[in-house]
Amino acid sequence: MNESIIKFGSKVELAYTINDLNEEVLEHTSLPISYEHGKNSGLFKKIEANLSGKKVGDIVNVTLLPEEGFGYPNERLTFTDDINNVPEQFRKLGAEVEFKNDKGESKQFTVSKIENGQLTVDGNHPFAGKTVIFRIKVMSIK
Repeated sequence: MNESIIKFGSKVELAYTINDLNEEVLEHTSLPISYEHGKNSGLFKKIEANLSGKKVGDIVNVTLLPEEGFGYPNERLTFTDDINNVPEQFRKLGAEVEFKNDKGESKQFTVSKIENGQLTVDGNHPFAGKTVIFRIKVMSIK
């Protein structure tokens, strides 16, 4: 029997769940996502390393510290302003706002706090500063 394993250049489909250390589900996908193993996949290095040699049906659990995954919060990506200076459609928690810098680069920010007439937006990844556990199922290998 010639069973495929994940190696450099394999086209892989995965389903995953991301949990925090309290086992609360932070993100889940049951629809497979695809990547090409070892070729600028965009996966975190530790995850990709743990997938090497795995086969279809395998489940891989990988714990990522902030420095291995989503990083630490950067206070320079958090801004607070008077709520009256913010357009009405963004005056709710979770609202997403896109800002562009003077170079034309854009960054997504999320309304993270509304308090005492002040609204705070945060450009950090929602999982920044968290240790997370990826539970990954290998769906297919080509």
